[in-house]
Amino acid sequence: MTVFSPVFPFSFHSHQHVHNQPTVRRLGRAMDELINGTLQRLPFDDGGRWSNVTSVLPTIDTATAGEETDFPDETSRFSRPLLTFAAVATITIMVTGIVGNLLTIVALLRCPKVRNVAAAFIISLCIADCLFCIIVLPFNAMRFIQGTWMHGETLCTLITFMQYGSVGVSLLCITMISINRYIMIAHYSIYPKVYKTSWIMVMIVACWLFSYGFQLPTLFGVWGKFGYNHQLGTCSILPDDEGRSSKTAMFIIAFIIPCMIIVICYSRIFCVVHKSDKRMKNHSKSQCNIPNNLRSAVDPASPLSAGSSSSANNNSISYTASSSAVKVAGAARTAADARDAKARRNEWRITKMVLAIFLSFVMCYLPITISKIVDKNVSVPVLHIIGYIMLYLSACINPIIYVIMNKQYRQAYKTVIFCKPSRLLGFGGSSVGGKNHPLL
Repeated sequence: MTVFSPVFPFSFHSHQHVHNQPTVRRLGRAMDELINGTLQRLPFDDGGRWSNVTSVLPTIDTATAGEETDFPDETSRFSRPLLTFAAVATITIMVTGIVGNLLTIVALLRCPKVRNVAAAFIISLCIADCLFCIIVLPFNAMRFIQGTWMHGETLCTLITFMQYGSVGVSLLCITMISINRYIMIAHYSIYPKVYKTSWIMVMIVACWLFSYGFQLPTLFGVWGKFGYNHQLGTCSILPDDEGRSSKTAMFIIAFIIPCMIIVICYSRIFCVVHKSDKRMKNHSKSQCNIPNNLRSAVDPASPLSAGSSSSANNNSISYTASSSAVKVAGAARTAADARDAKARRNEWRITKMVLAIFLSFVMCYLPITISKIVDKNVSVPVLHIIGYIMLYLSACINPIIYVIMNKQYRQAYKTVIFCKPSRLLGFGGSSVGGKNHPLL
């Protein structure tokens, strides 16, 4: 049975005046066959009415409707309990990192006791970690909850760009603090010339520009590209259409070289400290080897050992005055030495704290680096989940280190938490007393 289309009551064959008539005839026959074939497949009831139109529509799989085929479900490789654990851990790290880093920024801005050059770079480090927690971690937590990336290619690109950028800023700020510690301890004579407020700002801006600027070619697809890595199940750096990728160069320039600079700085710092301690011990031994009679002879406060009683009486007033002046000068020198010793101990605590920050940074990035090298096909999913969690942990662990290793930072946190009054100060030089006073 041939059923003609009710939509097209006319026949294409009747238009003899249309140019290229064979073509028109073929189009007409094709349209008639399409419409007739479709109508023949429609189920009619006894009255000639359609009974079920949806039976001829294409079948839609509701399980896959709305999902992007470019981002497959990762629950086949990562079990649901493992993904739930990763999501809870990521959210916990995110909240801790936001609170801890914001608290550190406010404490360093408000409290004078912790205001030194290192604090400027620590604020920059906290800002980078805070951006990582606010922008990057929520999307990664949703990825664990949903079992796949559900936010499209654009956000996958931007989030990866922000992730690598904030990590680069963090490591460069740690490098700058390490160089600051080295110059403070080993080359204090040039310290005030190098670490002026304007130069400090230039160094901080350079860290941000270099870290994000280095990734612009990858962002625009010129040198690799950001996208979803199907093999690892995460957004990362992929090779571009010509097979180029910036991963190797980024690993060498933005990770290996800064780590080498930090290691060299701290090697020199410990060498200088060791030599200084050795000199102080030798000086103490030489003082102990001086005979007591010689020490009393040169002691201004000791009684006169020669001369007549008349000369002693004549010079008693001048001796008393000079002795008092020597005692006052000695007391002032002792107080200044005590202040300098306290300042040196504080600077040394900051130096050790920065070393702990660097070591924690390396320890947090080692697991994910090792897992991507030894398990490229994600044969051991737990290894990758632990690597991701350790990577995220680097954004919230620094405030914990500040609290544990530095008493002044703990006091600054209390000042902010309990809303104690304080005042804003500009960044200056070292906390060591004296403009030209050497640290060691």
